[in-house]
Amino acid sequence: MIVRPRPHWIHLLFVRRGSIVHQIFGQLAFIFLLSCAVVLFHGQLFHWKVTLTSSPFSLMGVALAIFLGFRINVSYDRYWEARKLWGALLVEARNLSRQALTLSGESAQPRPFVLGLMAFTYAMRNQLRGLPPTTGLEGLIPRELQDKLEHYRFAPSAILLWLGNWLREHRLNGAADGLQAQQMERSLNDLSAALGGCERIANTPLPFTYTVILHRSSYLYCMLLPFGLVDSIGLMTPLVVAFVSYTFFALEALSDEIENPFGTQPNDLALDAMCASVEASLREMLGETPAAIPLPDKEFVLY
Repeated sequence: MIVRPRPHWIHLLFVRRGSIVHQIFGQLAFIFLLSCAVVLFHGQLFHWKVTLTSSPFSLMGVALAIFLGFRINVSYDRYWEARKLWGALLVEARNLSRQALTLSGESAQPRPFVLGLMAFTYAMRNQLRGLPPTTGLEGLIPRELQDKLEHYRFAPSAILLWLGNWLREHRLNGAADGLQAQQMERSLNDLSAALGGCERIANTPLPFTYTVILHRSSYLYCMLLPFGLVDSIGLMTPLVVAFVSYTFFALEALSDEIENPFGTQPNDLALDAMCASVEASLREMLGETPAAIPLPDKEFVLY
């Protein structure tokens, strides 16, 4: 995800990084050249005049805009739900750390538990992005557990089980009373719910048929549009068609990109920064000096 301040409005007109332009440049170039050819031959196709007006395109444009609006809304809803789940993860990790650090028993050793919460955050990121299960877990969990995670498909669930066993042991030896253990178990359940919600988003894409219908309709509309405009606006047809095509193609590409918000594309969630934020917050609660959290770029970057 791009993390930087909002640029000046003039710079925003020419920004390329994160603007989807590089992904749809080929399609735009094709539509622009097709429009130029239509203008050159005055809307004729194999010596046959294509008699189209702007009226049908107005009707089709409204319907297509509704379909695109639904597509982008559904994709953004998935994106925002994923962001809320990661926000809930941060809240519950802080709650669990605070509860572990305030255990009244003399045998309480909360640091491994807090480090385990950091490990859960990184393991959740790894699973959602398809990374090796132990990436970023060095020094956060016992070595024997880390070796076991190499063979797990669902490493975050295994770490949650380890955290639950830590809590059970401290409840049995009197370090945590029954009420406190119950509250911490509830927070562990909330972490599991956040993990399950993210898995649901990652493993349930939008119906492929809807994507195919929208893709075909957008391209057919943009390819026929020059024939409907050439008689009314003449030489301006390629520019107008390119602008309309940019709107449709860019929205479609953006909806495809944020449909799965856990990737590494420019507009996906900044999971690395979120993991670093969780770790920094918990290390401060442990009284340690955390590493610096990634900050927005101070200088404007076009690329």
